[in-house]
Amino acid sequence: MSEVNTPTGASAPPSEGGAPPSRTVPALGRWTRLVTARPRLSLLVALVLTALAVVAGSGVADRMGSGGWEDPSAESTYATRQVERVFPASQPNLILFVDGGSRGVDDPAVAAEAGRLAQRLAAERGVTGVGSYWGTRAPALRSDDGRQALIAARIQGDEKTAAETLDRIAPGLRGKHGPVEVSIGGPVAVQHEMTTIIQDDLLRAELIALPVTLVLLVMVFGSAVAALLPLGVGIVAILGTNAVLRGITEFTDVSVFAQNLTTALGLGLAIDYALFIVRRFREELDSGREVREAVGVTLRTAGRTVLFSALTVAVSLAAMLVFPQYFLRSFAYAGIAVVLLAAGAALILLPAALMLLGHRVNALDLRRLFRRRTARGDGAAGAEPGARWGRFAGLVMRRAPLFAFTTIGALVLLGLPFLGVKFGTPDDRQLPSGAESHVVQQQIRDGFAGSPTGTLEILAEPAPESGPAPGATEYAQYRDRVAALPGVIRVDGPVTSGDAAYFSVVPEGEAVGEQAQRLVHELRGIPAPFDTSVTGRAAVLEDSKAAIADRLPLALGIVVVVTLFLVFLLTGSVLIPLQAVVLNGLSLTAMFGALVWVFQDGHLSGLLSFTSTGDIETTLPVLMFCIAFGLSMDYGVFLLSRIKEEYDRGAGHERAVRFGLQRTGGLITAAAVILAVVMVAIGTSRVTNTKMLGLGIALAVLMDAMVVRSLLVPSVMKLMGAASWWAPRPLRRFHERFGLSEGEPAPVRESIPAATGSGTSADGPPAGHGKEVEGSPEAQGEEQPSADRNRAGV
Repeated sequence: MSEVNTPTGASAPPSEGGAPPSRTVPALGRWTRLVTARPRLSLLVALVLTALAVVAGSGVADRMGSGGWEDPSAESTYATRQVERVFPASQPNLILFVDGGSRGVDDPAVAAEAGRLAQRLAAERGVTGVGSYWGTRAPALRSDDGRQALIAARIQGDEKTAAETLDRIAPGLRGKHGPVEVSIGGPVAVQHEMTTIIQDDLLRAELIALPVTLVLLVMVFGSAVAALLPLGVGIVAILGTNAVLRGITEFTDVSVFAQNLTTALGLGLAIDYALFIVRRFREELDSGREVREAVGVTLRTAGRTVLFSALTVAVSLAAMLVFPQYFLRSFAYAGIAVVLLAAGAALILLPAALMLLGHRVNALDLRRLFRRRTARGDGAAGAEPGARWGRFAGLVMRRAPLFAFTTIGALVLLGLPFLGVKFGTPDDRQLPSGAESHVVQQQIRDGFAGSPTGTLEILAEPAPESGPAPGATEYAQYRDRVAALPGVIRVDGPVTSGDAAYFSVVPEGEAVGEQAQRLVHELRGIPAPFDTSVTGRAAVLEDSKAAIADRLPLALGIVVVVTLFLVFLLTGSVLIPLQAVVLNGLSLTAMFGALVWVFQDGHLSGLLSFTSTGDIETTLPVLMFCIAFGLSMDYGVFLLSRIKEEYDRGAGHERAVRFGLQRTGGLITAAAVILAVVMVAIGTSRVTNTKMLGLGIALAVLMDAMVVRSLLVPSVMKLMGAASWWAPRPLRRFHERFGLSEGEPAPVRESIPAATGSGTSADGPPAGHGKEVEGSPEAQGEEQPSADRNRAGV
């Protein structure tokens, strides 16, 4: 076969290790030498650090919060803090739901017992602002049928302190008391119950995911020994991340929901990285390399790709740091930590273990018998690994326009429901329908005119340099203007303290419904002779939506720009990074469409056991985008690295695409299925947001691996042709100096068959590949590797 031009970035002769000096990552090269020289020491250090992480991370869940959806700098947050400071009894977060049964709440015996309960609650340490229907006769605290009424109070302190107080007082309040039955609800009960359920569900998810994942890994690797390696990497990543989160809780708030991401990504990415490294190591052993050499080549190739992939995922997750809500920032903390620790474990524990195991990595091969039967049955003993994927890639590229446009149209169609998304805040309906606090809040929604925990508060303070503090007349006039607004049931107040005052507004309908959200804007627009600040659940929602909309362009810009840059460093192309970003975005359409169709609109709510609220929590789409986009890039990097490796070896454009899918198609699909299993295990949670996160990410991962990587990437790259590798001359020079690549450039292999040849080698295209591509430009001699590069200008 004739000599072909050397690809860009590989003009220098290969060094002894195979990679040109300009492409070598020095730190990775030093680590390769260290781990191959002292594998036992590397393994020992890693195990000691893991043991320390177990100790450091213990009790992390007890230090986490279940809130974090509000913007700390928003008007509603300021008003909440001021009202709590100046009027500590103003905002009830605990509800005693008192059921008088057939007697009704106005029965003397019921009223007497309810009065005793209110007095008992007021005497508890850490409880203030106790009020009840029997003390105030407020209609909003009495059910429409007169059978139930409410006692409202406020538990003081932060989330942890409030939860401890609730644990202390709840057993004595809950249950039967003479003629009444008492249940406990309110925001503090909802948050406490949610935290408890999440922790229980996370343990159950781990117990489900670990054995199922092990079975799948055995099916993928065949070898039970090789299957245990990815699980070990995942466990190390999870334990290490818990230690990191425990340290972060000393400085800032961290959401308990972040632990779900720790488990999911810890197992998922560790398995991805370990699959890639162990698969490459076994390939190198099969090619005849010694163990030490095979580990070295694996780290210089697959190890470099793993490091590169981890950076792309970490960048996607880091974009959540630009948002002010600690709920989103918590996922950034957990995600960045677990991604880097998974990559670190894959580059430390795995190479050391592989050095010690050597060929024993293939021990306990449970598929050997089946392979022998297959070989006898169909003569496939000498078949090239992944040959079916190679043939499939050839089929897709032969029908590239059909596959590309049909797939794009289907993905866009699946995403259309997201155009009707409505945003809200999480409430008790996140909990199972049988949870006590959910039952209480649902009964209040169904049977009461207004929710005592869904009121809007208006803080009134003297305007700077406005002269004397407002008087009773000004407050009364302002109250009348508020009461005249549509959708207002009642206005209480003003309650004054010094120069400040506050009003409590009871809105009609849902606490965070569209009517309540409109009322927030109307309240903020009412003129007053003093400064006003509005808070309450609907106000928090409005401010949260505004904060996300304000910072979303920056977050998207960070993800897109950094992704473009990193993929350019890998490929040296301008068009391939653009293609990667667009196709990654398309892979998320099904997830976002399902988010609305299933969880907002309530389809499949019975099958999946959740209560639809008619909206989606504001921060959740942002969170799911960052996670799913990062995972898509993870698979994209794996595929593009092998395509680029083959292209750098001298294969033509289409041959390189086929080779890349041949070598990674099965690997990416297996990794996606395993990660989807982990996410589905997370999705079995009884908390709706966690269910939404787990099932949504699982769908996005499967769509990316089975549709985008299998159909869109090869068909679009076929349509783009050799122009895929184009870059302007200044960027080509930049890539020659700073670019990274998995491949070890080498002279073109004689095993690459000619257009009509049929021979293959262990590293070449699949057997019979020439026949599969008969009629293609390559088969007709229209595509030559050197011509690719000359036309592309690379």
